[in-house]
Amino acid sequence: MKTWTFAGISFDHMHMGDLLRMVHEHPQAEIAGICDHRAEPMEASIRNFSIPEGRVFSDYRKCLEQTQPDVVILCSATGLHGEWTRKIAPFGAHILVEKPFADSLAEADSMIEAVHKTGKLLAINWPLRWYPCHVTAKRLLDEGAIGKLIEVHYYDGNRGPLYHVADKVETDVEYRSRKSESWFYQKAQGGGSLQDYLGYGVTLGTWFHGGDVPIEVTTVVDQTPGLEVDEHSITVARYAKGLSKFETRWGAFTDPWTHQPQPKCGFVLKGDKGTISSYDYEPTVRLQDSDHPAGRDLPADELQAPFQNPIQYLIHCLETGSPVEGPLSPAICRIGQQIVDSAVRSAKEKRTVPLLD
Repeated sequence: MKTWTFAGISFDHMHMGDLLRMVHEHPQAEIAGICDHRAEPMEASIRNFSIPEGRVFSDYRKCLEQTQPDVVILCSATGLHGEWTRKIAPFGAHILVEKPFADSLAEADSMIEAVHKTGKLLAINWPLRWYPCHVTAKRLLDEGAIGKLIEVHYYDGNRGPLYHVADKVETDVEYRSRKSESWFYQKAQGGGSLQDYLGYGVTLGTWFHGGDVPIEVTTVVDQTPGLEVDEHSITVARYAKGLSKFETRWGAFTDPWTHQPQPKCGFVLKGDKGTISSYDYEPTVRLQDSDHPAGRDLPADELQAPFQNPIQYLIHCLETGSPVEGPLSPAICRIGQQIVDSAVRSAKEKRTVPLLD
């Protein structure tokens, strides 16, 4: 069996450590190299995965030229996704971009075009795609358990991006106070809770909606003194079939991977014949239908390889020649990016705007 080689480029986003762990644990995958212009962000991965010195780089060109990876994992700041994808694509590797897609639709389109020219795959990873509860909700929806989907309600976030690093390891109080130093809090770098979490909701929401697009979008954001980005946003998207709501929050009372905050993080789907609630990290989903109007809890599906995480799935696509589908596909992600761009304009102009393209 082929061993697929991966290079990790840019450690701006703490999820790089999580993705490299998936590579490290996959029997057909190998970490060929990692690269960042700073040594510190790479230290934990070097230690955790025993990456030798010869596979650690500060220059992405040398990294890609010397390792010639099959796949590049990109975890740069959101505002740099387009620039990095355009720089990496000519080296001829498949590219897995950690969420969100981009900081604008124009940049997303440039990414699609740059990778398309090489004949390689582009995938955008949204960790919520791999939560068993949300996969189960999609299966039930596709099976017609709640009839035609009319509404998607989404609320998600955490205490804030400076409260944890890779593997959800908690940071100290001093680190959390350094907002001004973090790209997450810089507008030019694509920071803010809207840019960080709205893409989750509207991309998986588009998946749930079967690829339908809204007609118009209305968004409001908080305006915290001293911050140039939001920590709380609410977006209402009007579809031909009804309204859907997407809310993002940095500053939840607890992180959902430790204790679900209130409101709970996750999705509620309303159809014309029932409802499904699917909350992050929970082992069950709740189904309400005409046979069980009071609702009942159903166990979440147990995910099986190669559909347990993005590394398994991408290798599966590469080995079978299957297209990248669902929330990782550029087509679904592009619709999500349209909604995000529309939300940004709506918040800026303080009015309802038509879906942008």
